[in-house]
Amino acid sequence: MSHISAVGQSYRDAWSRRRVFVTVQVVLQVVTWAVIAPLLAGLVALAVSLSDQSALTDQDIAMFLLTPGGFVVAVGVSGVLLVASVWGFAMMLGVLRAGPMAPWPAARLALFAVLRRARKLLVFAVLFVLRVLAMVVPFVGLGLLVARTYMSEFDINYYLTYRPPEFLTGVAIIGVLVLVMVGVLLWVCSGWALALHLVVFGDVSPLAAFRQSSERMQGQRTRLAAGVVIWLVIWLALAAGLGMLAGLAFRLVPFGAGSGLKMALGLSLIVVAIWSLAGLVLTAVAKGALARLLNGFYEDATPLAPLPKSAAASLRRRLVTAGCVGLVLAGGAGWAAIRLLDNVRAEDRVTIIAHRGAAGARPENTMAAFEKAIKDGTDWIELDVQETRDGDIVVVHDSDFMKLAGVDLKVWDSDLAALSKIDIGSWFAPQYSDQRTPLLRDVLELAKGRARVLIELKYYGHDQMLEKRVAQIVDDLGMADQIATMSLKYPAVQKMQEIRPDWRTGVLAATAVGNLAGLDGDFLAVSTATAGPVLARSIHDAGKDLYVWTVNDPLEMSQMISMGVDGLITDEPALARQVLEVRAGLNTPERLILWMVQELGVKLNVRDYRDDQP
Repeated sequence: MSHISAVGQSYRDAWSRRRVFVTVQVVLQVVTWAVIAPLLAGLVALAVSLSDQSALTDQDIAMFLLTPGGFVVAVGVSGVLLVASVWGFAMMLGVLRAGPMAPWPAARLALFAVLRRARKLLVFAVLFVLRVLAMVVPFVGLGLLVARTYMSEFDINYYLTYRPPEFLTGVAIIGVLVLVMVGVLLWVCSGWALALHLVVFGDVSPLAAFRQSSERMQGQRTRLAAGVVIWLVIWLALAAGLGMLAGLAFRLVPFGAGSGLKMALGLSLIVVAIWSLAGLVLTAVAKGALARLLNGFYEDATPLAPLPKSAAASLRRRLVTAGCVGLVLAGGAGWAAIRLLDNVRAEDRVTIIAHRGAAGARPENTMAAFEKAIKDGTDWIELDVQETRDGDIVVVHDSDFMKLAGVDLKVWDSDLAALSKIDIGSWFAPQYSDQRTPLLRDVLELAKGRARVLIELKYYGHDQMLEKRVAQIVDDLGMADQIATMSLKYPAVQKMQEIRPDWRTGVLAATAVGNLAGLDGDFLAVSTATAGPVLARSIHDAGKDLYVWTVNDPLEMSQMISMGVDGLITDEPALARQVLEVRAGLNTPERLILWMVQELGVKLNVRDYRDDQP
C-alpha cells in the first residue's frame, strides 16, 4: 500500500469513529481549561516573582529566558502543554485499542488506561521536552549566529524593508537550518513513535521506552516520516478549505445599508458556530488518523481489558467530579461573557494618536507628516527621539538611515550638519525630497496648542543624557502639560518618573507576561495581538489607560474601541476620525457585528505599510 493510500485509510478509519474521537477532544479541552490553564498561570506567576517587577515585557522576557531560572520556567511551560498533548494522544490510542465499542464505553476504557499510567506519562512528557530541546537549541544558536553575521550591520527595519542581498543570504541559510532541524526532528521522533504505546500499554519505563521504540522502528522510519508529512498536508489542506468556506459564507451575509444588522449578526453567529464545530470535528479526526497511523507500527494488537467493577466505580466518581468542574467552568464562561459585553461601550471615549505623524499619507517622522496629522484632527502625534553625537535630540525611529535614505550612518555618530544633507522623504514620494530629520524642539513648537505629543524614548545602547535633555527641551517650551513619554525600556520609564514625577509616562510592550497593570506609569501601550477586554479591564481598574498600536484597518479600529482601549496609535488619523463618526451612529449589536467581521479576517484597508512597529 502506498504512503498516500495508508494515510487516506487512516483518515477514513478515524472518520468512521469520529463520535468517540470528538468526545475525547471535547473532554480534553475541558481538562485543559480546568487544569492546564491554572498551571500555566502559576508558571508565569513564578517567572514574574523571580523578577522585581509585576510584569515582564519585551527585553525583560528575552533576558529572563536566557537565565537559568527562565530556562527552567520555559521548560516547565512547554512540559505542561506537552503533558496535555500526550494525555490526549494517549487517549486517542486507547480508543483505537478498545475495539469496536460505543463512544462512551471506549472513552471510559481509554481514560482508565491513561490514568493508570499518569505518573509515567508525566515523566515521559518531561523527558520528551528535554530531548527535543537538546536537538532544537543548537539550531537556534546557529540561526542567531547567522542573523548576527548577515543582519546586524544596519537597523533591522532596513533589512525588512529593502531585503538586500546579505539579508536574503541570511534568510536562505536560516531557512536551510530550519529545514534541516525539521528533518532531524522528524527522523528522530519517528524512532520514538512507539514510545507512548510502550509506556501506556506495554508497562515500560519512560526512559526505556525511547530506546525500545528506536529498536522496533529500525527500517521503518522513512515510511512513518513520509506518512506523517502526508497526514499533516491533508490536515492543513482540509483546515484551509474550511476557512475558505467560512470566509465565503460570511461574505454572503447581507451587510448592506438596507439590510437589518441584527439579522446579519444572527447569521454571522451561525457561520461562526458551524465553523467552530467543523474545526473541532476536523481536529479530532486528524488526531485520530495520526493515532491510527502510528498504531499500525505497534505489533502488539491485544485489545484493552475490560474495566474491573471497582475500577469502573472509581472512574465513575472521577467523571462525576470532572462534570461538576465542567459546570463550574461553564458558569465562569457565562460570567466572562457578561463581563465581555460590559466592556462593549455604547459611548466612544478614545484618543487618536498619529503614529510618527500621519505616516500613511506622508514620510514618517517628518515635519510634513506631523503637520498632516494635526490637520487631520489627531489628538496626539507620536514620535521617536534619539541623541546625536553632539547631544541634540532628533526625531528618528531606526538606529541608522539605511531604510529611509540608504545612508550608512548611525544616529549616535551623526551631527546636525550631516543630517541636513540626508533626504528622508523621497522614498515616499519625490515631492518630499526637502524633508530632513527634525529636531524634537521643532516638532514641539509645531504642535504647541494644536495637538499633544507622545514622545517615545529610543535606546540602542548609545544614549548619554536622553531623558534629561528631553525634559529640558519640554521645560524650555513650557509644554509639560501637552506631552507624554513612553519607552520599551522599563527602567527608562522609571527614570523619567524620577526626573519629572508630574509628567505623564507609559510603558510600551510588544509582548508581556504577568500583571501589566502593576507596572509604573500612567498608561500602557500594547500591540493589537496583546490587547483584549480582560487586559483593558485590569488596566482601567488600576486607574490607567490602554493604548494599542499600530491600527490602520477601520474594522480593527472599531474592534479595539469596542474592547475598551483608550487610544489608537495609527498611521491613518483621518481614517480613525471617520471610524469614530460612523460608530457614533451604531448601537451595541451593530458594533458587535463589526467586531465579528474583523475576527474572521476581513479587512477593508488592504494597503501594506513599511513599518508597523512602535
